[in-house]
Amino acid sequence: MATRSFPSVTDQVAERLRQGMMEGRWKGFLPGRKQLAEYLGCSQWTVEEAAQRLTKEGLLVSQGAGRRRRIVLSGEGIKPRALQVKLLLYEASDRMSGYILELVHRLQHAGHEAAFAEKTMHDLGMDVSRIARFAGGSDVDAWVVISGPQDVLEWFAGQETPAFALFGRLTRIPLASTKPDKGGAMRELVDRLVDLGHRRIVMLVREERRKPGPGLVEQLFLDQLEERGIPTGPYNLPDWGDRPIEFHRMLDSLFEYTPPTALIVDQPVLCVAVLQHLASLGIKAPDDVSLACTDLSESFEWCVPSITHITWESRPFINRVVKWANNISRGKDDRRKSSTKASLVVGGTIGPAKEG
Repeated sequence: MATRSFPSVTDQVAERLRQGMMEGRWKGFLPGRKQLAEYLGCSQWTVEEAAQRLTKEGLLVSQGAGRRRRIVLSGEGIKPRALQVKLLLYEASDRMSGYILELVHRLQHAGHEAAFAEKTMHDLGMDVSRIARFAGGSDVDAWVVISGPQDVLEWFAGQETPAFALFGRLTRIPLASTKPDKGGAMRELVDRLVDLGHRRIVMLVREERRKPGPGLVEQLFLDQLEERGIPTGPYNLPDWGDRPIEFHRMLDSLFEYTPPTALIVDQPVLCVAVLQHLASLGIKAPDDVSLACTDLSESFEWCVPSITHITWESRPFINRVVKWANNISRGKDDRRKSSTKASLVVGGTIGPAKEG
């Protein structure tokens, strides 16, 4: 008959200390032996034995005789718990994105329960109060928010449930996040277009990229035009609401009076809509207008001519989110921000500006 073993007092104290550090009860340095012995109801010697064990595990670092041990919480020796992670998507079409599907798979492979939230931000009208009610009423351990607007990300930053911002309006918001650094690629794109004679260059982006003010990439676009001697205004970053019908009305208006010679379009879904609309007007790229997209899509390489776009490696983003989830599962407060440099892929949809 197998002998049943019971944890020793030192085992129990070590586990209580480990759990307390994971939950943030003690931060920076572990209290002294006397204080801990009184708190845990055991001897100082037992506390010392437990602390030595946690030091060997790498969770504590000795500062010398008579000094309190420093808490490391590097994750070594801590058994991670499975998190229920929900991905709050920007819109339903994100479910078909290759890197988002891979992210879900990688989170599941890491032992977490990862799934898409039942509603997207667009389903909730991009209304922060509705999103707050939906997210606040969901039973989840962690959120991954895809391309969130500024007010939405600010709300998540103020909640107890940890959240990760994958893209979106991230500036000065204390959330763990990652995004592509499109600055260099955008400058290169604008310079190429200007060198090809383009002066009527228009950028088409969703509402949350324009309001309450231009995002970083959008402002960089405007600044680069100014630097190249092209005055900017609402024409270069038009306002069109956020519904398909408003988008197509705006395109009709653009090409009715002072048609742009170059369009820079955010998101592949908008790029497809632009191509369809231009075709209905008998306008071709690059013969009549140059066209570029600020995001990547596997479909671009199947287009003839291939679509000029900004691209980046998605693997670092996926790795960063998975690492964040693992850190959270070990009780670590991870709010690190990261970015990956993007690059310009010049396809066949940009050319010299059409005269007139």
